[in-house]
Amino acid sequence: MVAPSSDLSVLLINLLKSVHYRDADERQWASLLNLQARVRDYVAVLNLELVLDEAEGYAFLKSRPEAAEDEAAPRLPRLVARRPLSFAVSLLLALLRKKLAEFDAGGGQDAHAGRLVLALDDIVELVRVFLPDGSNETKLIDQIESTINKVTELGFLQKLKPAGGDAAGQAHFEVRRILKAFVDAQWLAEFDARLANYQSELAGVTPTQEGAQHA
Repeated sequence: MVAPSSDLSVLLINLLKSVHYRDADERQWASLLNLQARVRDYVAVLNLELVLDEAEGYAFLKSRPEAAEDEAAPRLPRLVARRPLSFAVSLLLALLRKKLAEFDAGGGQDAHAGRLVLALDDIVELVRVFLPDGSNETKLIDQIESTINKVTELGFLQKLKPAGGDAAGQAHFEVRRILKAFVDAQWLAEFDARLANYQSELAGVTPTQEGAQHA
């Protein structure tokens, strides 16, 4: 295979490192659209595939589906690891995904130009109603903030800079649209049943195992 050009090399390296967003670098996004066929060819050698959503403006690499056990092809090591998500993280992702669907259904128009932005208090309230009554308030908020930090680390939330340099103001987070690629429409359609499982777990009843994972 011919060595990749410098533009293609930059695209490949950046995609191997993280998700690429259109609004982060319009020029590189245009380059990705032009070179996407070559990107797909190169990453296929690494047993990866390119996921590119032009409408939502994001692209990332994921491992290709594993071959069936009866196939002769050797099993390759995974370059992109799968990580099991905790109950708290899974719950928050589900709630954010539903919030994003409601936002889009309402037209998605606000002061943030079609981006869903939530204040820290908004996210805390989303989760609070599913947690047991009588919990220590300070400890509860600390736990939720820890979960928010984990979801931010995973790339599904982005903490925004304070408006007007007001560092003392409440933190705000953008819900990144890549969440739609990990929590799909079919999963969302079963949201009520899943929440019933979550609430059963909180009440001490073992729910059906959902096995949420981040790829």
